Amino acid sequence: MFTSIVIAAIYALVISNYIILFTSVIVGVILVMPYFFKWKYNLAIPMEVELVILIFIYATLFLGEALSFYHHFWWWDLVLHVGSAIIFGFVGFIVLYYLYAHHQVESKAYTLALFSFSFAIAIGVIWEIFEFFMDSSFGFNMQKSGLVDTMGDLIVDSLGALLAASIGYFYLRVKHTLVFKDVVMKIIKR
Repeated sequence: MFTSIVIAAIYALVISNYIILFTSVIVGVILVMPYFFKWKYNLAIPMEVELVILIFIYATLFLGEALSFYHHFWWWDLVLHVGSAIIFGFVGFIVLYYLYAHHQVESKAYTLALFSFSFAIAIGVIWEIFEFFMDSSFGFNMQKSGLVDTMGDLIVDSLGALLAASIGYFYLRVKHTLVFKDVVMKIIKR
């Protein structure tokens, strides 16, 4: 992934396409950040989580923006919004579950699920504000069709967040969800 971003940045310089250059540099920096945090703060990020995050960042910023997948595939934005809501829903769940498992907070399963859902929705809203800011300030077209795009994104964010919260809820209730049982346990142990 990193090699393709370096090649894209060089190509962008050659053809003077500064949007692709800017996107490539930003994606390159973001792809390196997990390694920095692992080194600087001694974080133990499971390889599965790290891989999902890196693929998602690559798919969103590089494939979506720099290579125009958003324009070539009508469903690209929807899939990425559902995926990001699921990822952030799991992140919200795992953070609160970590505190719960270490007896730093007391909570019921539905409260953890509600936090997971709310966390994912909040990130989706912040992203939509970012898109609006970029469009208004720099003339980008991240919102495509304005309000319709924003509302569609928030609706699919809600569906992804609901799926992640539901999986987290059932994980707490039965401890046998297939989706992320091993990942949750790796994070808690580390």
